[in-house]
Amino acid sequence: MRNIPTITKNLLIINVLMFAATFVFKSRGIFFDDIFGLHFFPASDFHVYQFVTYMFMHADIMHLFFNMFALWMFGCVVENVWGPKKFILYYMVCGIGAGLIQELAQMGEFYMRVSAQNPSISLSGVFQVAEMGADALNGWNTVGASGAVYAILLAFGMTFPEEKIFIFPLPVPIKAKWFVMIYVVIELLSVMSVSNSNVAHCAHLGGMLFGWMLIRYWRKSGPGGGYGYGGNSSFASKIRDGWKKYTAPKKDNKTKDNADWDYNRRMKERQDEVDRILDKVRRSGYASLTEEEKRTLFNNGK
Repeated sequence: MRNIPTITKNLLIINVLMFAATFVFKSRGIFFDDIFGLHFFPASDFHVYQFVTYMFMHADIMHLFFNMFALWMFGCVVENVWGPKKFILYYMVCGIGAGLIQELAQMGEFYMRVSAQNPSISLSGVFQVAEMGADALNGWNTVGASGAVYAILLAFGMTFPEEKIFIFPLPVPIKAKWFVMIYVVIELLSVMSVSNSNVAHCAHLGGMLFGWMLIRYWRKSGPGGGYGYGGNSSFASKIRDGWKKYTAPKKDNKTKDNADWDYNRRMKERQDEVDRILDKVRRSGYASLTEEEKRTLFNNGK
């Protein structure tokens, strides 16, 4: 645990503790799944906070194990490259986004079930049916970090597309970009399958969708190859930088010019070094970096 970056380590700990607490409180008649799981929004047990809390609940030990294993395997690398603030923002946004997509998918399924019984029913009529059956709809309950974890998998594949990884039971490694594509195809086929499943495939795809949109946005707006490493492109950062400039002590022009030149030179040297390290990662993989290069990348990600 010592070498696991801060956010990934804390996410692992929180998920394990919540899983243990679920069983402890269940013996006392308190069901965490009903309280913190994400219910279908017309259900009587639905609460907005569940869009966050459902990510830390799991159905069983295997569900927890596979999610935490993937989070550890890919999250450590992504957080070391992006830095903790960007990583936790990405994780939470994608997890909430996965929940939103799951809610939309459930609404679509509910509409089709009701309209199959009454083809002439209107959308408002469907909501009336949902309101009357609010208690029965509590059975539609989503738990798990899978949506956010699938987004981390996507981030790894988009950041290190040429990195080779092993997939059991395949005897040879495959590139990360194909690994991600395989999972996308599997989830799409699962969504289109007519077989009934308790797996929230739409949430998995939703997490990846939000992850893809967020990475695309960062690539367009951030420096360092568009990944936003150490960037100040956000609205809040611009406000903060403007305030610092406004409140900074006045300097004579010569001193200011020298300071600006020295600052720009140091920033360019720093960015050149980061770009060199990122090129090395894309060519040879993250494991090829020296400890000093990993430290440089991590510090710049902060």
